[in-house]
Amino acid sequence: MKNKKVLLLIFFVVLVWSAIRPHDYFTWFLEVAPALGGLAIILFVQKRYHFEFTRSLYPLFTLHAVILMIGAHWTYAEVPLFNWLRDAGLFSRNNYDKIGHFMQGFVPVLMTREVLLRTSPLKKGKWVNFLSACVVLAASAFYELIEWWVSIATGSAGDSFLGTQGYIWDTQSDMFLCLIGSIVGLILIRRTQDKELAALQPS
Repeated sequence: MKNKKVLLLIFFVVLVWSAIRPHDYFTWFLEVAPALGGLAIILFVQKRYHFEFTRSLYPLFTLHAVILMIGAHWTYAEVPLFNWLRDAGLFSRNNYDKIGHFMQGFVPVLMTREVLLRTSPLKKGKWVNFLSACVVLAASAFYELIEWWVSIATGSAGDSFLGTQGYIWDTQSDMFLCLIGSIVGLILIRRTQDKELAALQPS
């Protein structure tokens, strides 16, 4: 409980920092919305299904939220460290958004897997892993549709949110990195998650 309070404090401290003189408030709101939505999902699951997620998910979610909020403050195309990496010749563009899209798969796939295992008849195995990856990839594709709709609706005001930086394959690479993130998340964290789930079972 204490660790979760610390993580929640970190969440809101970084949220407040990101809201102080961001690049622009329209883009800031669009970029922090997924972090706020993720927090809402956690609270909804706890209330609707009467359980808390396993302990490894909370720091991962907080890390994901911090990455989103950093991008929201400067916009993904203007995060200073990645501008420096671009200017140093390591990248042809500011690639901070690719970290965000990798995490878009890495953390949500574990949340999805846990919800499926704890609220549905599905058991541990290939099918639940496959379906979890499908859910986050579908969510990533829907997010790209939202970016498209915002760009159409707002014109140049949505350019910072779209953040393609002239890269014609930006949408496809975003979804691909989400898929890679989900696969890596399952490979690295799945067994830890299973152990934590097993510890919750009555002896």
